[in-house]
Amino acid sequence: MSGTQPVIVLDRVCKNFGAFRALTNVSLSVSKGEKLVVCGPSGSGKSTMIRCINRLEEHDGGRIIVNGHELTKDSRNIDAVRREVGMVFQNFNLFPHLTVIKNLMLAPRLVRHKNKDEARAVAMKYLERVRIPNQADKYPSQLSGGQQQRVAIARALCMNPEIMLFDEPTSALDPEMIAEVLDVMTDLAREGMTMVCVTHEMGFARSVADKIVFMDAGEIVEAATPEAFFTKPQTERARQFLSQILAH
Repeated sequence: MSGTQPVIVLDRVCKNFGAFRALTNVSLSVSKGEKLVVCGPSGSGKSTMIRCINRLEEHDGGRIIVNGHELTKDSRNIDAVRREVGMVFQNFNLFPHLTVIKNLMLAPRLVRHKNKDEARAVAMKYLERVRIPNQADKYPSQLSGGQQQRVAIARALCMNPEIMLFDEPTSALDPEMIAEVLDVMTDLAREGMTMVCVTHEMGFARSVADKIVFMDAGEIVEAATPEAFFTKPQTERARQFLSQILAH
């Protein structure tokens, strides 16, 4: 890890959907430069937690502080956090009516107020970084799933975020496309990006993560280094999860 100053703090965070308790007293911190991988069975609260970090979901209890900004109903704090946090979703969320380059230029122009030439230069820089500069003038529908997800990563990077959140970024991809997306994410991790990644890709988790958080039924059950988590999980629930996921 490149630093010890927490840039993300969750303190006893709770989230309900009606009568359903999605998160119960979730507490964790992420230091600058740290790579946190969140895993667990479906419905364990992983995606809800990561969506609360940039206020795509509003938490019902506890505190969330990102880069010194506490997420409250104050829209200024929410905007400040979103300017510093990039997010990559399962299903790309690209604008189908815009070319790749225009998808990437949109936020830098609207939010960062860059002119057209500046925004285009930034967009091409990050298309190079995710290894698809030759796709700049295509539309999303003309790309493979793996290429679309790399565009989505590049789009997030165009805002020069302090933190990147990944919500199961490979779950919608065919198996042969998963590696190309994980390679880009591994490069980001090596460059020191602070990352929180919800994923079932245990090989990626083992090689990239500084810490693994295992969730079940809306709670953090274990938090450990990859070595400790994979070789000596502390709970029966984690042992069961690993035996199932590593068998595939």
